[in-house]
Amino acid sequence: TGFNSIGHMDSMIRGRHQIGNCKEGEELIQNVFHVLFQIFTGKEKSNLAVCWLQYEISKVVQCLQAKKKKKLKAQGRRSKKLAKNFLKAPDNRNNLCLWKLYAYLEWLLGNTDDARKVFDTALCTAGTGGLNSAQLCSLSLLYAQLEVELLESIEGAVMSRAVHILTKLTESGPYVPYSGQVLPVNILKARKTYEHALQDYLSKTPVFDQDQVNDTDQLVNLVGCYALFQYLTVGIDAAILVYTQASEKLEASGSQKCENTGENFCILNFPSALEAVTLLHTNLLRFHMKISVYPLNPLREALTEALKRYPSNQSLWRSYIHIQRKSHSASKARRFFDSVTRSTNSLEPWLFAIQAEQMRKKLTEKVQRADVGEIHCTIPETGLTNRIVALFEHAVQSENGTHCPLLWRMYLNFMV
Repeated sequence: TGFNSIGHMDSMIRGRHQIGNCKEGEELIQNVFHVLFQIFTGKEKSNLAVCWLQYEISKVVQCLQAKKKKKLKAQGRRSKKLAKNFLKAPDNRNNLCLWKLYAYLEWLLGNTDDARKVFDTALCTAGTGGLNSAQLCSLSLLYAQLEVELLESIEGAVMSRAVHILTKLTESGPYVPYSGQVLPVNILKARKTYEHALQDYLSKTPVFDQDQVNDTDQLVNLVGCYALFQYLTVGIDAAILVYTQASEKLEASGSQKCENTGENFCILNFPSALEAVTLLHTNLLRFHMKISVYPLNPLREALTEALKRYPSNQSLWRSYIHIQRKSHSASKARRFFDSVTRSTNSLEPWLFAIQAEQMRKKLTEKVQRADVGEIHCTIPETGLTNRIVALFEHAVQSENGTHCPLLWRMYLNFMV
């Protein structure tokens, strides 16, 4: 192909090509993990185990995206074996992060019942921290989100397993696995508890120490749980209200802290919390549009506002490209990409602008080559090619673009 194993291009051309790292690259990564695992102890070793398992899950996701069943089966076996070995270690038995990743791995592999057992076991052994425990909130939020994705419509969701999980989280008692029903009185109590907990968190004056990072994570998980609970028990508007309140309060607190304490606190905490809340908000809107009829405008507005503020967030850009593909007019998206690239040094807007145009080109070529007699093409293909080349030229002239190997490889690949 003209490329050796170091410069392989499978990140751009999927299909029959191999997925993930080439053999040598994979060996190197595994060796690094094994060597570091011998050196680290205690908390560092647990953190490394979490990173390792996250890496294994990323390979499972790649196999799922490429629809390679054989490879998925083998990769799943290896990843599960590693996860079980981690959890057998005495230091990791109560590590909710590892339990969460193991349950998620089972879920991705299609073993829904096994994943539920792992989640239930983790929640039963996690103690009674309730909404005050960041890890417990994070675990419950993921479990509830996965359950919600199985729902075909929002009707009757009040009695779902997801509502049971989110209700139990507020009770600060031992977790009881789902038995098929949720009591209305418990739902009302849970709503009050969430409301008070969120008000307390948002009115807190932060203390400058190590706990502030945990506080930020905790606030994001709490907002996520409360919004999802409102979505399932009341509706989409109630969930959006929770996100709006939290975002407004975080914005106000962020700017206030900047004035009082200089920029340090601002940069470290509030933007990350605000970004995470925005991501939860847009993901919920996307999911709701998938299972019911809902206008596109609220999602488009939320994404454009978020991307002006966080131009380097890849998940938000992916969502933006996904919704723009449904639109037949490219001009609005092009104007938006242009305005963002002018106002930021981030490279992501350039990369995603190029990707959006390449998708459009692919679609046009598909129509032009369709075997249905004579086709009068409405978009001249050469125009798109010239536009993509111009985008590449501008991107590689930017300060970050000049030093980005991926961008140069994409440019070479396109010209070939």
